[in-house]
Amino acid sequence: MAFNLWLQYPELAKDIEKVKHNLQDKISVDYPDLQAALSKMASNGGKFLRPAFFLLFTKLTSVSQNKVNDNQLIDIATSLEVLHMSTLIHDDIIDDSPKRRGEVSIQSQFGKDIAVYAGDYLFTVFFDLITDNVLDTPFFKINSRTMKKILLGELNQMKHRYNTQQTFLNYLRNVNGKTAYLFRLSSAEGAYFGGASPQTVSLATRIGQNIGISFQILDDILDYSDASRLNKPTLEDLATGVYSLPLLLVLNEDSEELHTLLAKKQDLTLPEIQRIQALVVELGGVEKAKDLAAKFTNKALIDIDKLPDSTAKKKLAKLTKVLLKRTN
Repeated sequence: MAFNLWLQYPELAKDIEKVKHNLQDKISVDYPDLQAALSKMASNGGKFLRPAFFLLFTKLTSVSQNKVNDNQLIDIATSLEVLHMSTLIHDDIIDDSPKRRGEVSIQSQFGKDIAVYAGDYLFTVFFDLITDNVLDTPFFKINSRTMKKILLGELNQMKHRYNTQQTFLNYLRNVNGKTAYLFRLSSAEGAYFGGASPQTVSLATRIGQNIGISFQILDDILDYSDASRLNKPTLEDLATGVYSLPLLLVLNEDSEELHTLLAKKQDLTLPEIQRIQALVVELGGVEKAKDLAAKFTNKALIDIDKLPDSTAKKKLAKLTKVLLKRTN
């Protein structure tokens, strides 16, 4: 999907290629192992969705009122992918994940020390990019606040590992931090630097938030799908006590077997994890989660319809619908 998707948007695809080249240039470092790790992560099948949403939102108006040139826009788009990459590397260290995007993870291939340095180095690249391009705008502070929200989302998720009493509201807090805030930043920042009105920037913020929530719910659903087709380790989160939405939605169901299995926590065997997968599907957790993903997607589409008419608006609506049907 990562490559086929952008074939439908040739102009956007060209800009994303610029972001990719810029990313490779910005992560250049004179330490061979670190460089190898960074280059692997940068070319490891990422969809570049956050830069894509940023770039689409910059095109809502025909003339930029914020006096930024195309190179600056590519730099800001790159900063979003850099921040995303850094959080993924650190996530894999924390979860001891052997794979990322269907390939051997950085921490697994290069060791945790190089992985920590890689994630930290990407943070410095991110800081350089936003300092050079958004320092004198409201988005310097918003970028900083977004980093904090991402961390708080991860901390809240860690706090609730193996918690079978977790509520949907708490799940949303985690999702807002882990995923939605970066989509929110991408959309709002794009509208702002594209010269949109304050009202449109506010609308873009809400659109990004709802797209981010829907995106994470779909990501959770993929944990309950075929791992070989999705290039994603099945139920990796469940094995580490992170209960994603399909499971949370069936915790109130009368299933003694499910609760008995969950009580084993980190001592679950692979067959038991697979049984939990089957129970969640049987009890309707996946379908319920799909319904919620559709609701948040529809909220985003309703707000997209309120944007000023433009080609970018149509592309945003189309891309948002496509994401709801993604398989990786």
